[in-house]
Amino acid sequence: MKLIGYFRSSAAFRVRIGLNLKSITVEHASRHLRKGEQAAPDYVALNPQKLVPTLVLDTGEVLTQSLAILEYLEETHPEPPLLPSNPVDRARVRALALITTADIHPIQNLRVMGYLRDKFGQTEESAFAWSRHWIETGFDAYEASIAKDRKTGSFSHGDRPTLADLCLVPQVFNAARFKVDMTRYPTIQRIYATCMKHPAFDAAQPSRQADAEA
Repeated sequence: MKLIGYFRSSAAFRVRIGLNLKSITVEHASRHLRKGEQAAPDYVALNPQKLVPTLVLDTGEVLTQSLAILEYLEETHPEPPLLPSNPVDRARVRALALITTADIHPIQNLRVMGYLRDKFGQTEESAFAWSRHWIETGFDAYEASIAKDRKTGSFSHGDRPTLADLCLVPQVFNAARFKVDMTRYPTIQRIYATCMKHPAFDAAQPSRQADAEA
């Protein structure tokens, strides 16, 4: 399999963690999002959204959207599981994952910030303020959801990594770039620190990728 991503992409970061946790070896390729390489005709033929990641299977079939890719990996490589066995707990983990992937990330990613600057005349500072607002709004909800819930353990759900953590960690990386005050989120900080001690998370972080830049 081949994973096409970008070192700083939150969505590709999620998938890299999942692959590492499940000990799945893939070929890695990169499309430089800031240089517009995702808009090249050969890539658009694979992924019409012009986004990363894209997973090309051994069969030649193509999967897009990070959560869909992670669900595919969960179904084809079930160990270790990214979702609990109990349906209610699975729903809880999916709901936490969606706070970051549906309610934070889409409205503060690279193309949205670019549109704010290019079409609405926003400065870099005001675009960053936009991003901080939506990260903080989402993290307020995430922190409240896990801080006093007995199902929260060393990780967002229990004592092993789940889909929720795969989605949370890249967003914490983004929060640092946008200068979010993380002292407001002690439970998120604790879980993030636990995750980053795990080799699967550490190896997936942006600075460790072949296409990493300063």
